[in-house]
Amino acid sequence: MPDEQRTKAGEAVTALILDVFRLNGRLQLAGDRLVSELGLTSARWQILGAIAYSDRPESVACHARTMGVHRQGIQRIVNELKREGIVELQPNPHHKRAHLVVLTQKGQELYEAAIARQIPWVNELSEGLSPDDIATAQNVVDRLKARLEEASMRQDQSSPPEGSMN
Repeated sequence: MPDEQRTKAGEAVTALILDVFRLNGRLQLAGDRLVSELGLTSARWQILGAIAYSDRPESVACHARTMGVHRQGIQRIVNELKREGIVELQPNPHHKRAHLVVLTQKGQELYEAAIARQIPWVNELSEGLSPDDIATAQNVVDRLKARLEEASMRQDQSSPPEGSMN
């Protein structure tokens, strides 16, 4: 057992992390059920949402960074969505190989159909919850996310470049 013990805040954040993992699993299952008749999964819907919510067309790598996941997973799903005519790739003026991902008309209609199912579901889910409590929870999640991103950047900066010998 380690010599160092968690602080009270460390214990609370550990419990929160475990609850977030459980919540994520339940959200994935609920999302899968909600959009399955549309031929979507939670993962595909999440990517459609990232594309739809983006202010401008973005590359797969940019969407992966925003979502906090590996680029390869996003690329695999984008390739599937492209084959199905749900997204298309457009040239990126800033990078020859990193194309921009955009929704096609079919993709936009599919995303809107998913949102039409999500609205009554989320309204029912949020019943009885205080907007102030939700804002507090959002604030905590945002702060933890920012700290994780900062730690990741520090690790990336301190790691030797790939292929180099120490």
